[in-house]
Amino acid sequence: MLKKDLVDKVSSELAMHKQDVGLAVDILLDTMTQALAEERRIELRGFGSFAVRERKPRSTKNPRTGKMMEIPDRKTLH
Repeated sequence: MLKKDLVDKVSSELAMHKQDVGLAVDILLDTMTQALAEERRIELRGFGSFAVRERKPRSTKNPRTGKMMEIPDRKTLH
């Protein structure tokens, strides 16, 4: 589902203007993005939770060359 599809569905369900729903969705996504950037956990009961986790550095084999390579530590969304 695309953001546009979500806006269309919510606006038809609530009989609201798409522009107003679009603004609300933008605010929601911006707020979630900011919270994750600050490494805060987000929990939406009945839907899911989002958190930033630190992945440790590791060694792996490059599938093209077969050479070993190092993957640095990084942050991922979990």
